[in-house]
Amino acid sequence: MESKIKELYESYRKGTTGRRSFLRSLALLTGGSAAAMAIIPVLDQNMQEGSKEMQEYPGLITEFINYPGESGPMKAYLARPKEGTRYPAVIVIHENRGLVPHIEDVTRRMAREGFLALAPDALSPIGGTPKDATNVPEMFKKLDMQQTVKDFVDAVKYLKTNPLTTGKVGCTGFCWGGGMTNQVAVNSPDLDAAVPYYGRQPSAEDVEKIKAPLMAHYAENDPMIDPGIPAFEEALKKYHKDYRIFIYPGTSHAFNNDTNPERYNESAAKLAWSRTVAFFREKLKT
Repeated sequence: MESKIKELYESYRKGTTGRRSFLRSLALLTGGSAAAMAIIPVLDQNMQEGSKEMQEYPGLITEFINYPGESGPMKAYLARPKEGTRYPAVIVIHENRGLVPHIEDVTRRMAREGFLALAPDALSPIGGTPKDATNVPEMFKKLDMQQTVKDFVDAVKYLKTNPLTTGKVGCTGFCWGGGMTNQVAVNSPDLDAAVPYYGRQPSAEDVEKIKAPLMAHYAENDPMIDPGIPAFEEALKKYHKDYRIFIYPGTSHAFNNDTNPERYNESAAKLAWSRTVAFFREKLKT
């Protein structure tokens, strides 16, 4: 049984087995969906501990780095293609669970599209995202939000001058990270493109400060976030911003997170991702 689970996991990590097929097969091997979801963090941890260096992924170079932030050194996960020397960059901002394996996976997906992708850990000032996520919500409450916004704005500055980038920088984020992406757009005039996923909108008066073209993805059923869409769009129109808003029918908050079977919507996630990648290629590669 254990060897079959390992073989299945390795096939998934290499991209041979898709996410949905992986979860379905893992549930059969472990006795149910709950058991499958519980064992995934263990498999992720075992993978990372199996080598002194980050495991390599086909065609990618991945590593943990530090960059200078307002709060001090910021830990971040970086992924880039092996081929080439300079790439347009995309910041990937995590949900309110911190820099977890799922976000590292999303960062690799972005790198596979030809970008240098950087996922900062917002919890770096207080020790970083722990392996045990039990107290992570309490950790977020300890962050100074003004400093945290500056930490992510500093990621834009870091990538703008990084010799591995072309100097073009985009930003995307999910849930908490979607709201933070909006704040980066407000506070970083050097940002070249922003794609928030179901993120809390900035105040109407702050929208005027946004310089970057923006593409926002929302779920149809998201009572905490959706009420802010009309005022946001009104302000975007008022200040003549370059924007696109998409609302995905039949979806709920976090529909892109394929580690959450209850919320994940495969068709909407794939469509939003294809739009995101096309948008970044349009804005960052020209």
